[in-house]
Amino acid sequence: MPQSLQDVLDALTSGAGTGPSMGMLPFALLLVVSLASSLVIAYLYTVFYASRATGSQVHRSFPLLGISITAIFVCVQYSLPLSLGLLGALSIVRFRTPIKEPEEIGFIMVVIAASIATATFQLVFVAVLFVLAVVALLVQRAFHMLHDAGSEGAIVVSLPRTGGPAAPAAIADLVRRHAPRARLESVAHSDSETVLSFGVSRIGEGALLALPNEVRAQVEGATCNIFFARPNAV
Repeated sequence: MPQSLQDVLDALTSGAGTGPSMGMLPFALLLVVSLASSLVIAYLYTVFYASRATGSQVHRSFPLLGISITAIFVCVQYSLPLSLGLLGALSIVRFRTPIKEPEEIGFIMVVIAASIATATFQLVFVAVLFVLAVVALLVQRAFHMLHDAGSEGAIVVSLPRTGGPAAPAAIADLVRRHAPRARLESVAHSDSETVLSFGVSRIGEGALLALPNEVRAQVEGATCNIFFARPNAV
């Protein structure tokens, strides 16, 4: 084996450098802790944000990302020559994949913070980080539910003009009984029909199945279509 490769292997296995040797068992334990932390963060992502249709499912990279960052910072601590080589190599790496959701940046930063804290033996910091992260996510979810920021779906009802002038108001009341947060966003009239569009944030499964039938029973010839921009909105 070439001497240069042997030197690299010696640095990786013995931690030779400016600091003391860590040993393979502590190093393996740190990687296990980092992997567990990354899996927990990936689970939090699936619970709070995986249902977004525009997300890039970035949580699939968290396990490898976590152990990689931990390994890099362990090398930086225990081998100065190797750390300089790693930093030089990483400086030429460019990632071109766009981040589709701003929340994904936050989860990536949590993975990085947990990995660095693990690599520096600050396991208490990791525990505190997870507690505060979960609290922040729960508060954010509660605030979002209390002040619904936007529509995640739409209910479009088409009424024939033969239904009479009171039909739109009756249909609006019917929709709000099934979806209390529904908002009437537009009304379009033509010679043959009136189209009502409602924005909704969430609707129950029972209402989803019953509403079209009740609309048709309320006004003969009416149609009801329900759309959602993302999965798991029911």
